[in-house]
Amino acid sequence: MEPILLYGFPAGSSMGLVAAFEHVGQPYRLCRVDMLAEMKNDAYARLNARQETPVLITGEGRVLTETMAIAAWLEARDMTRRISFDPRSPQADRMHQLMAFVNTGFTSAFTPLWAAFEMESAEPETLTVLRDFGRRAVKQRHDHLEAMIGDTTFLVGDRLTLADTTLIGVARWAEFHQALGGSAYPRLAALRSRIEAEPAVQYALAIEEGERPAASGACLGQVSLAEVIERFAV
Repeated sequence: MEPILLYGFPAGSSMGLVAAFEHVGQPYRLCRVDMLAEMKNDAYARLNARQETPVLITGEGRVLTETMAIAAWLEARDMTRRISFDPRSPQADRMHQLMAFVNTGFTSAFTPLWAAFEMESAEPETLTVLRDFGRRAVKQRHDHLEAMIGDTTFLVGDRLTLADTTLIGVARWAEFHQALGGSAYPRLAALRSRIEAEPAVQYALAIEEGERPAASGACLGQVSLAEVIERFAV
């Protein structure tokens, strides 16, 4: 069985994992999940008790959750090193460092903004506090990331890696939440343009929009969420 990656929309961080699977080029399938309508229920909780995406169904039918765990699973199978490096190399250390920063501090900075987004009926004062706190946190983490970006084409060297795909699904949240102006971070803006121009990322963005883009042929199709739950939920 091919692995099945459950990815979320709109603007899910899992878009980057779709790009990573596509770039590796090994057979896989996808499952599209509406994060606003299809996750917050008992059926989905049987796949992931935290009711989040991404989720990976491995080729053996095991359920694996959390972005870093799924990225590590894919890295271990990237034998031709299309998106990773020799695990004992300095480049691998740098890639893991950047992935960890993006997946922890950078991503968590948006938590107050997502909370405000989901609390439509909250008091205006509560929403204001959440948004103000969130924007300050997002700015701080963008300051840190801007300082971490070097002079290479991508985050680690001159080719797309898991560091870039981990970033690209989350970086667009600043615009989604209107948290800050991108012109303040020229290194990040230029990096994002280069990442988003990659064919695998273009494919992932189109898939997220529900389109059927041309691809490498590695993706063997979409599986419905209902089928995934029926076959693999515990």
